[in-house]
Amino acid sequence: MPITTPEDEGSATNTNFTSSFTVVASSHGTSLEAETRAFEDSIESLNHQLEKENRIREGAEKFLKLPLPDALRSQVESELDMAMNEIESLTKKIELESFHGKRRKVGRTSAPTTNKRKFAGQSPTVGIRVSVDSDDRHDREREDFRTALHHAITCIKSLSSLSRPITSPPASTSPSSSNGIIGINGQDADRTRIEIMNRLVGILQRNLRVRYELHLSELVQAIIPSLSDRCSMHCRAAAYRLLRHALVDSASVERLQQQPLEWYIVKSLARDNKHAIEKEQVIKLIRAIVEIGSERSERRGITGTGMIPLSEPVMRAFIAVAEHTEDPFRPICVQTLAEMVLIDIDLVARTGGIRFLLHALGEGPIEMGPILAATFLHIIDSPRTRAYLHLGTDLEIALSAVTDAYGKGPDHADRMRGCARVIQLMLRTWSGLMYFCMDDQLAIKSIVDTLRIPSLETREIVLDMFFDLLNIKAPEWYKTFIDGRRLTMYRKARGPPNPLNELGGTLERTQETLKLTDQYIALLVLVFTNAGLLDALTSMLEECTTGSNLSRKATLLMAEVMQMANKVLPLSMAARIQAVPRVFNLASEYNNGEHRIVGTSALLAIDSFNRNRARLQPSSMKNSRPRANSAEDAVRRGQRQVEQVKVKMGMQMDDKTFQSSLLEAQVTLTKDHTKWNFEMLHDLIEGPLLNPKRLEEAIKASRFMRRLMSFFHPFSHRFSDMPRKQPNIRWIRLGCSLLTTLLAIPDGIRFLASEDDFLKQIVKSFAQLDPFNGTPESDPIFSKTRIAETLTYGYLEMLGVLSKHPEGIELMEKAKIFTAFYHLSELRGREDLITGIITNLDYSINGHPRVVLSKALTSSDMHIRLFATNHLGDLIRGSVKPNSWTLRLLLTQLYDPAPEVCEMAIHFLEEACEAMETLQLVVEMQPNMDHLGEIGHPLLLKFMSTPMGFRYLHEVGYIDREMEMWFHERNVYYVVQVEIFLAKVFSSDPAEDEEDILAFDGVVPPHFYGEMSKTELGCQILHEKGHFIEFAQFIKQHGLESDDPEVIMKMKSILWAVGNVGATEGGLPFLEEEEIVPSILDIAEHSPVPSVRGTCFFVLGLISSTSQGAEILDDYHWEATLSPLGIPTGLCIPVDLEKFISIPLWNPVNMKVDDDSRLLPPTVQTEVEVITAVENLSNTVIANAASRSLARMKSRPEYKSVFSSPAVFFRALHIISTQRYRLPVRRYIFDLFNIELDNDVVNALADSAISLRAPPSFKQPEAQKSRVVSMFGVGRTRGSSESDEEDDEDDMNVGDEKEFVVEKKPVITLRPVSRIIGFDS
Repeated sequence: MPITTPEDEGSATNTNFTSSFTVVASSHGTSLEAETRAFEDSIESLNHQLEKENRIREGAEKFLKLPLPDALRSQVESELDMAMNEIESLTKKIELESFHGKRRKVGRTSAPTTNKRKFAGQSPTVGIRVSVDSDDRHDREREDFRTALHHAITCIKSLSSLSRPITSPPASTSPSSSNGIIGINGQDADRTRIEIMNRLVGILQRNLRVRYELHLSELVQAIIPSLSDRCSMHCRAAAYRLLRHALVDSASVERLQQQPLEWYIVKSLARDNKHAIEKEQVIKLIRAIVEIGSERSERRGITGTGMIPLSEPVMRAFIAVAEHTEDPFRPICVQTLAEMVLIDIDLVARTGGIRFLLHALGEGPIEMGPILAATFLHIIDSPRTRAYLHLGTDLEIALSAVTDAYGKGPDHADRMRGCARVIQLMLRTWSGLMYFCMDDQLAIKSIVDTLRIPSLETREIVLDMFFDLLNIKAPEWYKTFIDGRRLTMYRKARGPPNPLNELGGTLERTQETLKLTDQYIALLVLVFTNAGLLDALTSMLEECTTGSNLSRKATLLMAEVMQMANKVLPLSMAARIQAVPRVFNLASEYNNGEHRIVGTSALLAIDSFNRNRARLQPSSMKNSRPRANSAEDAVRRGQRQVEQVKVKMGMQMDDKTFQSSLLEAQVTLTKDHTKWNFEMLHDLIEGPLLNPKRLEEAIKASRFMRRLMSFFHPFSHRFSDMPRKQPNIRWIRLGCSLLTTLLAIPDGIRFLASEDDFLKQIVKSFAQLDPFNGTPESDPIFSKTRIAETLTYGYLEMLGVLSKHPEGIELMEKAKIFTAFYHLSELRGREDLITGIITNLDYSINGHPRVVLSKALTSSDMHIRLFATNHLGDLIRGSVKPNSWTLRLLLTQLYDPAPEVCEMAIHFLEEACEAMETLQLVVEMQPNMDHLGEIGHPLLLKFMSTPMGFRYLHEVGYIDREMEMWFHERNVYYVVQVEIFLAKVFSSDPAEDEEDILAFDGVVPPHFYGEMSKTELGCQILHEKGHFIEFAQFIKQHGLESDDPEVIMKMKSILWAVGNVGATEGGLPFLEEEEIVPSILDIAEHSPVPSVRGTCFFVLGLISSTSQGAEILDDYHWEATLSPLGIPTGLCIPVDLEKFISIPLWNPVNMKVDDDSRLLPPTVQTEVEVITAVENLSNTVIANAASRSLARMKSRPEYKSVFSSPAVFFRALHIISTQRYRLPVRRYIFDLFNIELDNDVVNALADSAISLRAPPSFKQPEAQKSRVVSMFGVGRTRGSSESDEEDDEDDMNVGDEKEFVVEKKPVITLRPVSRIIGFDS
């Protein structure tokens, strides 16, 4: 019979304990027959289970009458108990189902109208029924808990009864590699155990309360027999799974730790891949112990100061799995270790986990690199945890794939790219940058110097890394530049005009100067140029006089760095970089022709790059008007003149020419529009017909205008049936021009109003869609299909042309077109038509169009409201001056029930309020935004920046309320938001959260205290509250804090508050009064926490954004970046860079060996030899020889007792639990011993741990500290090197007849007693 495999979270319980079937009331519209059938099926199923349990009960009762052994009788009694419980439970369920079935029938007959729609305020007709159901449900839940607890206790008793000795044949296979092959009785016991444990897991999953009521020690004692080697791997997996589900809190984990499970877990982790089910469950158990049982420090959040309740043997076994490259569970083990090191760094370091994680960072899977890098960056940020790293040797392994790339060949490129991403990630954090800048920037210089190796083919990867690191975006024309082709073929791309207000340009310039990313990149540029980046790039140029793609890419990087330095660095620093002395030296070296060619070519290329960049790259300032002297200006001016001349000539056309033109247009001769002369028609409408006399003639004297207008009539099915293709779009433009011409002249208006049916037919077409107008048409003119596929949508554009003129609006009113619009706005399922109307109407004239827009803004359909709000935002964005009516409508949208509409309205309001005039208008309207919550705060902060807005908010109590909230909570929230943004924008793959990044857009987000200090009244209130004085005192008192994360977080929040206050002219006096700037500078240069220094760096940039602030910082040798006009840009760099970016040196932590773990040395010679060989297995040089010795010893009868001794087995386990052994070696050691792990063996191991422990006063004899042991032979030596790891693994399983001498330095604190064998005196 097959053995059930336990699933992770949801394996179904066995049929002996079937979960209840509950018939749920069907939704409205389900037939009565279906409900009745489902009810009957449920009852039938329950009856079937009840019959089965009754048979089990009867069989058990008959079986108990026979003479049985005690163990078997106990098992049968347990099954009988369970069957009785099931029978009781099923009987109650059947009664309950029958009761609910009757109630449903009664409810259905007494309330047949439940599907009818209720009026607002009508009470529910089933109120009493609901309360009765809820009472029943509550009783049932209480009953279920009692029943579940009883079942759980019964299951535990059943497991305990199964653990009593039952005769079974001894296992004949090796314990660690066997597949759990056991006897027939063992299989039955296994199957029963698995069923009971799965059933118990199901109970714990459904009833969480039961977990708290169970006694964990009793449960573990019942489970332990299921973990023995005699059980199958499925049984052991089920046992580990049950243990995991029984853990609820740290107390339960502590109780679990007191149970003898350690060696079971160690052995399960050492098993091979055939036991994947078991290993998966034991790893999940370890993760649950780490998650639930880890004791964090009293000061929450301190990295690495918690305690993980895992012993050293388990940790070393777990690390061995993580180290084994072929183990399928390696990735999850590596990630778990990374989590552990952030909780309990001491435990991980003591068991060799940090050494392994560093190795995995440098040479492990590429995909794990970013996770491990982030882990170590977190460790570096705290002085306490970075003491576990050795400067210059540990974390620098992350750079090895790039710095050691020489001689690796092109196959190494993928690893280099992965390493480059890790370097990029690390250098874009304060921890990584400051760590790698230590020791005179040695690590940074080693990265830069890889560019100097001429034969390194993969240098392009390093160049690409610098492009990404410095945030250099490569336009399309960069490829042409790198290929060495001319750039004159490229022209600047023309974008659509964007007629925004002139203040937009100023706003864009201000935002661009205050980006946090620019400030950090300024520091990176300075660090890399100081490390010799430009010199290294020049060395690349010197390699070849003719130039190559690689050298041109290097030139491009050099030009970009110089351009960036000019933009983000202070003048004195930028000038030093711009000088590029080595390139000029090469260009001026007349004695060496090759050098001169290289130098002049580089300067020429940089000059060409700068000129073409200015020409090709779009201007950073939006909305800048076209230059008056631009080459395109003459073309535009000429086109306008030609159009004016054509119109003037057309209006002066004589009678004869006009008549011939009408005939030439072919309109009066044929109704087939394909034969019409479209160009002549267009010229007539745009020219002669603008003359009132000519228009009167076209209307009255000839049939031209009637024929032309009839083409556009909807019911003529000529224009309205034309397919919606690009060539036909011109007819829509012609119709719009025709209506514009008619509206320009009184005769044309009269013609449209009384003589032509165009507007009447439009109204009739709209009426076809109105459900209140009788039977709807089968194919209306404005059907969804026709609007999508024909030119019918052009009628909406024509109506938009009419709405641009007062006369047109009057015509539409008379034709009742607006009435049709109002009816259509309530039409469901026609968003396409309503959005088309909203888009095409013109709102410049006060009247019906604005009413139509306001009706759409309050439509019952949320999608229409969203579209209308978006269109309203576009109208506000496109208007030259702020309009009160648009702003009032937008403010109305703030009260929309849909949060999406509110958010969109707030977004547009924030954008509009960037202009001071608009902000004043909105503040005058005094909108109430208390209901908006968090999403309304940015807008209210904008209000605060104006005197009128601040006064209004102060009067309504907003200022006092928010001030308290920011003082106690929101300051910290602000820091979290900024740091999350910076982490996302600097991550190696920012595209995953692009929307969040765009929401922040790099500008320093508005801060309550910063906005407050922009007004005189705000500064006055800030002074009265005394918050700033408290901020200053906290900075002076806790500036150099390095241990308490809560104090550090509060420090950062206060620094941001002080910086935002100092960024305003009104707030700077607060800083001067409290003399806070020197304190911030002291923190920036001496804080042991890199992230705090980084916060100070950004804050000093904020303070430097005013002229007075820049002057103050200049006195302390921090230089501000100025624009060409001398205006501070908000970037500030220390003159003494080394002082800012270097962290103080530290003394690495030395791992001490625990004296309590020492064992007394063995005294029996055979034990000495076995233990010595086991120790030698940890040395890869002599591991093969040791394995062959052990294989030889195991085959000899005198060693049989040693390999069956629990004491020697414990010594071997102790060795692998205190030293590093690879996973195959650990497995080999387990297989050496003829001992099956079970409860008795574990107890024997516990006794050995006590009896063999060396007292604290014990000292190891000197004679045993150095010895050579030779097994089985005299004068035999090892013939060849045994250092190959693959051979090691093979030899763990296969013995060799060759004998050898072992020569090895001791690797444990205490060596067993031994004697020298095999050497002549």
